[in-house]
Amino acid sequence: MKNYKIYALFALVFVMTQSCDESNLELVNPNALSPETFFTNEEQLRSAVNASYAQNQTNALYSRLLFYMYDNMGQDNSPNPQQEANKLTYSRFTFDSSNTEIADFWDSCFKGINKANFVISNIERINEIPESIMSERLKNKYIAEARFLRGHYYYLLATRFGGVPLFSGLPESSEGIPRATRDEVFAQIIEDFRFAAENLFERGEELNGRATKGAALAYLGKALLFQKQYDLAYDAFDDIVGYDLEDNYFDNFKEETEHGIESLFEIEFDRAIGTANKWDSNVSAQGFNESTFRGQDYGVLDWFNVYPSLDLLEEYEEGDIRLEENFYFEGDTYNNGEGVIVASDLSTTAGIRPAGWRKYQNYYRRTAEEQESGINFKVIRYADVLLMKAEAANETSRTPEAITLINRVRERAELNPIADNLSQQQVFDAIVHERKVELAGEQVRFDDIIRWGIASTELAGTGFQQGKHELWPIPDREISANDAINQEDQNPGY
Repeated sequence: MKNYKIYALFALVFVMTQSCDESNLELVNPNALSPETFFTNEEQLRSAVNASYAQNQTNALYSRLLFYMYDNMGQDNSPNPQQEANKLTYSRFTFDSSNTEIADFWDSCFKGINKANFVISNIERINEIPESIMSERLKNKYIAEARFLRGHYYYLLATRFGGVPLFSGLPESSEGIPRATRDEVFAQIIEDFRFAAENLFERGEELNGRATKGAALAYLGKALLFQKQYDLAYDAFDDIVGYDLEDNYFDNFKEETEHGIESLFEIEFDRAIGTANKWDSNVSAQGFNESTFRGQDYGVLDWFNVYPSLDLLEEYEEGDIRLEENFYFEGDTYNNGEGVIVASDLSTTAGIRPAGWRKYQNYYRRTAEEQESGINFKVIRYADVLLMKAEAANETSRTPEAITLINRVRERAELNPIADNLSQQQVFDAIVHERKVELAGEQVRFDDIIRWGIASTELAGTGFQQGKHELWPIPDREISANDAINQEDQNPGY
């Protein structure tokens, strides 16, 4: 068992043993966890933080729905005929405010926020733990992890919904909370990641699976890019040290090579810990759900619900090794070279598909996904950072440096460097291309084209409507439950 995976188990045990009903650790004060009796040592503080980490493993987020939502909207995927209707809605932009999966995404993120706020709201109690038991630096580290996780969940919410209710601590009453503005939410996100960057440990000092200073700086820079604060974003990326590109691109997507030199933040999965609750953990994060359906859903030898879009495949340049590393084509081998992809593997009732996904699939070592994958999700890796830093550099009159950063990524892909005399616009176009092919199927494309303001062009013919589908609708059940939000607060077009 990978030792860093144990922390996810602690999180699940914490939630199951300390919660007495459905309301605990959600959007109400978790009274069953009295800080006067709970925050007395490191194990209890770590368990409280772990509960927020575990929220990422719900079906509404990284266990199943999030990758469909983002990859389908970004058109990294094309649907096969058997693709479920609730997943098709993201490819075709037919979702509305009654969408159950969007509501589950909302609820799951806010539960993660509330679990983080349980720690943040008890800073005074935490600081009362004697120095002989916990040093001030260690206390601040755990508080910074909670701030990092709150920033992470709010980032997911702000990019998908815009302004949302803003909880800086635990709710003090049952009254509803109105939507804050998008800028107000991003201000808290940025503040959280700044605090995290100042207090988290470096990767060499921290256990795998926990947030680090580098992860906080990367997330901070990404949030600043969304706010078009390019100078500050550049500074955040420039402060990241101790990371590099993997020599082998595909090592980023195998279980045996997780937490490598390129990884800044991963969502943890490990089938060995337990998967009994994989079907019934939409938002609760309770029980054992240490696997993701990513392999099964995308798998060319399994459900094959989606395949890489032709638009994505055609984006790759001749000689780009990432084409073969990201996708299976007819004649490719799998299962340690013992199997061969044949035409029938790529066939559906609609005909032969040009390729299937290889990235994040377990076929490199076995013949079936078995409905469970223990491969971690890399939320941010160093290639992403290099290309975001290139974007920030290009927007702040550092175009020659941006070219150098892009070429670092291209060199691993065994491609010729881009020319050193390109204009700012040409370099921007190169960044758009490079992010599309480097980060394919990693849930970044849609956010990228929204941030750049090119979604209406890139998504022409898909059903995307400019001025509407940049955001998701506020869920009906939130409007019904929150007396401070009504239909007039709904996002445009819904």
